[in-house]
Amino acid sequence: MLPILFEIPYLGLKIHSYGVGMFLGCVSALAITVWRARRDGLNTDAVYELATWLFLGGVIGARALFVITNPGAIHSPIDLLRSWEGGNIFYGCIIGGLTGTLIYYRRHPFPFLKMADAVAPALAVGVFFGRLGCHLNGCCHGAITHLPWAVRFPADSHAWAAHVEQGLLPIDAPWSLPVHPTQLYAAFAGLVLLIGLLAYTPFRRRPGEVMALLMIAYPITRWPVEMLRGDDPGLFAGLTVSQLISLGLLAFGLMVWFQLGREAAAERSSEPTALEARAA
Repeated sequence: MLPILFEIPYLGLKIHSYGVGMFLGCVSALAITVWRARRDGLNTDAVYELATWLFLGGVIGARALFVITNPGAIHSPIDLLRSWEGGNIFYGCIIGGLTGTLIYYRRHPFPFLKMADAVAPALAVGVFFGRLGCHLNGCCHGAITHLPWAVRFPADSHAWAAHVEQGLLPIDAPWSLPVHPTQLYAAFAGLVLLIGLLAYTPFRRRPGEVMALLMIAYPITRWPVEMLRGDDPGLFAGLTVSQLISLGLLAFGLMVWFQLGREAAAERSSEPTALEARAA
């Protein structure tokens, strides 16, 4: 855990690990999107313009969903803006980013499904860097475990505070109890998603399938990680907010996937066979 990477001398400006993780995620996401857009023949100028709306909407959405679900964490108006210190929810980022994308699309239409496929791997790399930032920040910690790879966080960390509050540790304990490194689990899942999406892209049958695959695969990888979290109480029937959203996203992703598959099959059936083409 290293919440503060360093402090700029004389200015007293602290550089937060979580903020650096967000920055690296955004830069990497933009680079991957531009790369994929060029390969798909999309206008890269539109990518840069869209990125502004997507990133701004994502930051606002991620913080807004956290504030809505964790009102007790807000003690002053400035706390509403401290997203660089942690306290963001990825699904809020998705909702906010989609909202920003639709606003831009309404003003400057672009090939939506092709652009979605270019953006999908970028979201996966954002998960990777974002969760590494979470681990260094100490937020989004896991439940108590005694597995060999369990981690302990120092005093005043989120895990330590939760264990003290629950009466599991004395106030003078120097470390938290061992917990699952759920942030690293999620980062690894993001890396696997990135590799899988890039590997599938050449085999897609219709534009939009790469994004649909992400909408299916991400909830599946997110669900077990959520089950091991120790910082997010269940909201409904023991399910967390992210698990509930995962169910909806998975259902929508499957619907999009099968619809695109039907369209691809219809196109193939309407194409003339080789024999028909020679006869014509």
